[in-house]
Amino acid sequence: MTKHAAFAVVTPGFEPVVEAELRALGATDAVAEPGGVTFSADDALLLDANLRLRAATRVVVRIAEFTAKSFSELERRAKPVPWKRYVAHGTQVGFRVTCKKSRLYHSGAVEERLAKWLAAAVPGAELTPMGDDEDDAVAAVPAQLFVVRILRDVCTISADSSGELLHRRGYRLATAKAPIRETIAAGCLLALGYDGSEALLDPMCGAGTIPIEAALIARNIAPGIQRAFACERWPSFGPKIGVVRRAVARAAERPAVAPILGSDRDAGAVESALANAKRAGVGDIVTLEKRALSAAEPPTPGGLLLTNPPYGARIGESADLRNLYAQLGNRARTALAGWRVALVSGDSALDGHTKLKFDQVLRFSNGGIKVRLVATPKA
Repeated sequence: MTKHAAFAVVTPGFEPVVEAELRALGATDAVAEPGGVTFSADDALLLDANLRLRAATRVVVRIAEFTAKSFSELERRAKPVPWKRYVAHGTQVGFRVTCKKSRLYHSGAVEERLAKWLAAAVPGAELTPMGDDEDDAVAAVPAQLFVVRILRDVCTISADSSGELLHRRGYRLATAKAPIRETIAAGCLLALGYDGSEALLDPMCGAGTIPIEAALIARNIAPGIQRAFACERWPSFGPKIGVVRRAVARAAERPAVAPILGSDRDAGAVESALANAKRAGVGDIVTLEKRALSAAEPPTPGGLLLTNPPYGARIGESADLRNLYAQLGNRARTALAGWRVALVSGDSALDGHTKLKFDQVLRFSNGGIKVRLVATPKA
């Protein structure tokens, strides 16, 4: 049975969340480190990680690690890399190379040497440009990505097992302005201890990502159940594993037990949210409606309010948002008294206008902006 040295890449700040997710999946050796979580996995667990992790960005598998201080040494060490396990004849292949503090500092030259030996091992493989950054583009033809890092002359080659980034669940085709990624929304919910047993409200829901991710958690629906993964195209990967693991995931789904609500004053955003919820398969358990923040109503005496409000660096100037945050605080102290309030905070000065006492839960970046997840203390 193949054992993979796997690494779940995460948005920095969510490492403990994903470590806990992996341990719940059976990865007993999962260890958080900056930027992700290491774990060992057989094919079934590797598929489960892609299928069921809610807060991870992608999952890669380390396939080689060696010292290379010259291009001749790089070529000699790259030749025996087991490329054929991960690339089939005719597959498009891409490399994303970074070089730091190493004698080999030209990423393009490194890619050229590695591509040479991959092509020798897998005739018909086609090299395609991947770009230097973790972009959000969707390739017309799926390409097998290899992530290569050369740090202090140590070359690490990893095969991407995910394909498209894992926040692409397949449901969010309609997007409101300034959306929050699905993985970040789910990670915030998990960091707050949300498990579907309490009511959830997002009174500024936009495209509905937070309520939809809450519904997926509440019903224990695997977030990747509607999509395929790169590892399923590997020649070495068990052909029936995807079918089996998806069946297991479907069997683990459960009914929702508490209300999940989202509202927004923008009718277009609500329309998008409704369409997204339907595509996610949770349109029947998520209530989404056009409603002003000042009119937000609790469905139960207690629950969790989580929202991603606008902050000055993102949509408008902070001076224009003070009233919005004041309204949030007023509603929390009156109609929503007894509810825990949490928000993605991009400006602590704006938080102050709520007149609520917040504790920091974690720090991360959202759309390149440094933010915090903050929440009022549990009752």
